[in-house]
Amino acid sequence: MQILVVDHPLVAHKLTALRDERTDSPTFRRLTEELVTLLAYEATRDVRTGPITVRTPVAEAEGIKLTSPKPLVVPILRAGLGMLEGMTRLLPTAEVGFLGMIRNEETLSASTYAERLPEDLSGRQCYVLDPMLATGGTLAAAIQFLVDRGADHITAICLLAAPEGVERIERELVDLQIPCNLVIAGMDSHLNEKGYIVPGLGDAGDRLYGVAQ
Repeated sequence: MQILVVDHPLVAHKLTALRDERTDSPTFRRLTEELVTLLAYEATRDVRTGPITVRTPVAEAEGIKLTSPKPLVVPILRAGLGMLEGMTRLLPTAEVGFLGMIRNEETLSASTYAERLPEDLSGRQCYVLDPMLATGGTLAAAIQFLVDRGADHITAICLLAAPEGVERIERELVDLQIPCNLVIAGMDSHLNEKGYIVPGLGDAGDRLYGVAQ
């Protein structure tokens, strides 16, 4: 797995605001969208393109266009939905699928409870959106799910990651036979005893949408 921690002052600035416990949900959602668009700029460097000739008002010009099949953006429910707008703002022609995964708080393992994805992903580049790479179980399971359906190039975009989560993904996906990239805004110190990233930014889903009572 190729790992890129995006080093940019605007990324650091927005991430700092997201960490602040005083940031309310509407502001948190807006900042998340803006930050994901910046991350997506780096994450899509390997998006597949082909040559095209267009006519300007002056002459013909050689350029490129995105090739088929279209890239597939896959937010992991529910927190990944908060990243979707920022991703599709940069990649508006991409198709969108959804993957619902839940983490068992005792075993810290992930299981799939819902999905809306093509049965055959052969030849597809997939961009997985998951705000927090903590224990790594959810993201590793999501990547394997997509690979099992035929995806041949996967880039995961996360706001924050912990070393333990990255190590788990690399360990569990060591035999993956396709390119797999991880693009993040920051690598934090460690996980606490509850499996939360430290210093982190709290529960991303709750901060995006509030706590459902």
